[in-house]
Amino acid sequence: MKKITALILLIPLGAAAGDARDNMKPYPAPEAGFNRMVFNVPPAENDADRKIEIMAGKTMAADCNQTWLGGRLERKVAQGWGYPYFVLEASDIAASTRMACPPGEEKTERFVAVRGEGFLLRYNSKLPVVVYVPNGFEVRYRIWRADESIGKANSR
Repeated sequence: MKKITALILLIPLGAAAGDARDNMKPYPAPEAGFNRMVFNVPPAENDADRKIEIMAGKTMAADCNQTWLGGRLERKVAQGWGYPYFVLEASDIAASTRMACPPGEEKTERFVAVRGEGFLLRYNSKLPVVVYVPNGFEVRYRIWRADESIGKANSR
């Protein structure tokens, strides 16, 4: 008679949901008037070859001009854990180029991003990216990858 060996793993229901909540344990709860936005980036062969661009902003009525919000993304560290998180300090009053739009052109609802400092982050696929934004703002992101070719400068 042939012997059959089986490995049975028992995983409690809701374990996956619990893990997601435990991921947030190091990070402070959002202050009044703020939301905590979280995303993970995929593993990379070499995290140092990538950057994350944060595009925080809000959807608002805008005309044909280039429109933006002013602000900055401040890096902070979770007390006792050493994990980074980011807080958006932004104005919800838009600035624009103020050029004349074609006659009869209506304003349209579109995403208006915050311009300022601190929006290009180090890539870390091992930790979630945690960003606190004022109510009404959202977070979008883009991953930048280094080109495989490396240039060399000449002395003159």
